[in-house]
Amino acid sequence: MNCNSHLFAHLPTETKIALTRRQFFGRGRNVLGAAALGSLLGESSSRALAADVAAKPALPHFAAKAKNVIYLHMVGGPSQMDLYDYKPEMVKMYDKDLPDSIRNGQRLTGMTSNQTRFPVAPSKFKFSQAGQCGLWMNTELLPYTAKCVDDMAFIRSMHTDAINHEPAITEMQTGSMVAGRPCIGSWLSYGLGSLNQNLPTFVVLVAKPSNTEQVQAISGKLWSSGFLPGEHAGVSFRSSGDPILYINNPNGITPEMRRRQLDGLNQLNEMAWHAVGDPETHTRIEQYEMAFRMQASVPELTDITKEPAATFELYGEEAKKPGSFANSILMARRLTERGVRFVQIYHNNWDHHSNVSARMPSQCKDVDQPCHALIQDLKQRGMFDDTLIIWGGEFGRTIYSQGGLTHENYGRDHHPRCFTMWMAGGGVKGGSIIGETDDFSYNVVKDPVHVRDFHATVLHLLGIDHERFTYRAQGLDFRLTGVEKANVVQGVLS
Repeated sequence: MNCNSHLFAHLPTETKIALTRRQFFGRGRNVLGAAALGSLLGESSSRALAADVAAKPALPHFAAKAKNVIYLHMVGGPSQMDLYDYKPEMVKMYDKDLPDSIRNGQRLTGMTSNQTRFPVAPSKFKFSQAGQCGLWMNTELLPYTAKCVDDMAFIRSMHTDAINHEPAITEMQTGSMVAGRPCIGSWLSYGLGSLNQNLPTFVVLVAKPSNTEQVQAISGKLWSSGFLPGEHAGVSFRSSGDPILYINNPNGITPEMRRRQLDGLNQLNEMAWHAVGDPETHTRIEQYEMAFRMQASVPELTDITKEPAATFELYGEEAKKPGSFANSILMARRLTERGVRFVQIYHNNWDHHSNVSARMPSQCKDVDQPCHALIQDLKQRGMFDDTLIIWGGEFGRTIYSQGGLTHENYGRDHHPRCFTMWMAGGGVKGGSIIGETDDFSYNVVKDPVHVRDFHATVLHLLGIDHERFTYRAQGLDFRLTGVEKANVVQGVLS
């Protein structure tokens, strides 16, 4: 009997039953008798259970245009008609009721369901055309972005299924309104793997907005690996203190001592893995090893003091401030430059139920120059053509005002029927404008793009056929794009 058999054989019966039962339920086995038998037979059954771990898919399916992704999620839902979806006719509709024929029975949130009126609130900001593509946009608050619209593809006909934040952001990140599915970063980590063995494949940064009037709660489930192996979950970097908790050795512990400790621990975990076949044990081994390698790689990564002065002229002085959006987006460039496959940045406070006149300028100031800088920086480094940049929220906002309305100020409620996102970089056709909405920016009238179409397009740019990219869990073959029809947005492709 080998050491692994010996280890499993000497576990208490209750422990063996619990371990193998956990494998059974965790993987959705269909044959109860097989599970019961596995609980009694020891190593042979546990190895059969371990064989259920899915093999890596053969990816990419075709030549990829992008190899990295930087996804900038504006938490709360940016107001499309105050940024990129110009509606000049609304000036004449000021304070008039939104026609019933436009709202057409759309469900309302609890914030506006008791309103007796739905007065139209035109954008108070200045719009003008930008770039060779002639995009009408808010050039007053986004002057830097206006300089690079010919590098971007704007999708003005995005729509989603959820009207409240939690299911909407969950659907945008995972393809499902129900929590527990893998997010897009985890799917790509699983499918495409790492480009740098000394850093995580998938990194998350939560940027602090300069205005914190109404931030939304976000949690680690948004970068969870769901039913995928745990090593594909996003690794969250902190903005203050150590970037990752406990990355530094305690006082008196040398790297050599830590290495010997991990070697011994890994041997024990390998024995448990071979005996029981719990995929979480394998995840634990991978995480310990990654943490050890990161002790050397992360300090160099996060030290921006060696960046030249030109970097901070490009990104702005805010880039020197840990946790700011500018700092986070500079860090995204450094991560991507070092081979991190997927970088997710969350920027909060876009939930503009009130005080648009004060909050929108601060939000735009946070993101405007850094987004422009990222595009220019990637171009200078020869990275723009294979780095996909995504900008957008989980839904849009209503043309009607929530609460009081004046010419100078108003609020906007959630709106899932239409919103705007942009993409740039790897494989994206710069200067393209996809989709149209009605005069009220309330309904899509041309080329609708659902969240699952957006996901199919992102996967396509990375060389993945979304219909063939699956993972078997609980007896089902899951896809990021789900079971309903999803179409790649051809107008986005270069």
